[in-house]
Amino acid sequence: METINLELTKKLRHELHQHPELSNQEIWTKKHLIQFLKAHTQLEIVDKGKWFYAIYRAPGAGKKNIAFRADIDALPIDETIEIPHGSQTPGISHKCGHDGHSACLAGFALEVDQKGANKNIFFLFQHAEETGDGAIECASIIKEHDIEEIYAFHNMSGMAFKSVNVIDGTAHCASKGMTIQLEGTPAHASQPEDGVNPAYAIAKIIDSIEEFTSTKYNRGMVLCTVIHVNIGEKAFGVAASSGELLLTIRALFEEELDTLQKNLEELTISLATQYGLKASFSYNDIFPETVNHKESCNKIRKVCQTKGMQLVEMKEAYRASEDFGHYLKETKGAICYIGNGENYPHIHTEQYDFHDGIIETAVELFIGIADM
Repeated sequence: METINLELTKKLRHELHQHPELSNQEIWTKKHLIQFLKAHTQLEIVDKGKWFYAIYRAPGAGKKNIAFRADIDALPIDETIEIPHGSQTPGISHKCGHDGHSACLAGFALEVDQKGANKNIFFLFQHAEETGDGAIECASIIKEHDIEEIYAFHNMSGMAFKSVNVIDGTAHCASKGMTIQLEGTPAHASQPEDGVNPAYAIAKIIDSIEEFTSTKYNRGMVLCTVIHVNIGEKAFGVAASSGELLLTIRALFEEELDTLQKNLEELTISLATQYGLKASFSYNDIFPETVNHKESCNKIRKVCQTKGMQLVEMKEAYRASEDFGHYLKETKGAICYIGNGENYPHIHTEQYDFHDGIIETAVELFIGIADM
C-alpha cells in the first residue's frame, strides 16, 4: 500500500471515529466518505439514501464483477478512553471498529483507482449492521450488477496481530430478538382467582428453554437467552395482568433457529389457551446465518500464502451474528477476520479502539483477492 494512501486512510479513520452515528442515522458518516472518495478518486458514486457504493470499471468488455463491503454504523457506548481522535458525540462511539472497516475499504479504493484492476470492483458502504437492517437492503446490489463474489473482513481481538483468520461454512450464527407479550385481566391481590395472571405461563416458557435447546434435539448449537422479564405493576394490592418476556434466540443453523422459534410460539399459544391469555409476538435484530463459500475462502488462503500473511484456520463459528449472511445467500463470497492482537481490548468494550496497524493488512488482502 502506498505510504500516502496509508496516511490518508488513517486520517479518515480518525475523522470517522470522532463523528460516530447509530444504525440508520449515518448521515454525516456517509457524506464524509463520499466526499473523501470524490476528492481522491475518479470512481463513480451511486447514492442509495442510507447507503452507497463506488464503482471501478476495468478497461475492456466482459469483465467480472466483484464487491467488497464495509459497515459504517457505531454503538451506543460512551467513549471513556483518552485518545486524540475520541468520539465527540456523548454516548456513542465506534466500539466495533466499523470506522476502521470503512476507512480500509476507502483506502483500497484509492489503490484501485490509482493502479487499476482486471475486474469491475464495487466498493459497498453499508449502514445498520449492528441492528441487522442494513445488508438485507443493500443485497439488491448483487442481482442489479450481477456480482459474482463479495468479500468483507472484521477486526477481532484475541487473534494474533495482523493474522488473517478464516473458516469454511458457517462463520456466524443466526439470531433474532423475540418478544412474547401476554395479556390477562387484573384483580385485587387478595382475590387472584378473579383475574388472569400471565406469571405462571411466562415461568413455564422460561422453564422450557433447557429442553428446547438440548443437544438431544439439535445437531448444532442452539441458545435461548433470557434478556428481560416484566410482569405486572409494582403495587402489592394488584395481581399481575400483563407480562412481557424478551429472549435472544440463536443457532448455528438457521433451520434450527426456526424450529426453536416455532416451539416457543406453539408453547406460548398453548399456555395462553390454558390460562385464558392473549398472546402476541414481535421480532427485532434479525440476523441470518453467515455461511462462507469454500471457493472464496480458498482465494483468501491463496492471497495469504502469496503475500506472506499469517493464516489461521478457525475451528468454530462465532456465536455473535453478522448480517453479511444476506449477501452470501445471493452469491459466492466470504467474510474473514484480521487480528488486533491476542491481548488487545475486545470489541464492544469501553477500552477498545480500532487498531490502525491492521489497515495495510486489510487493504493488501483485498488487493490480492481483486487480482485473482
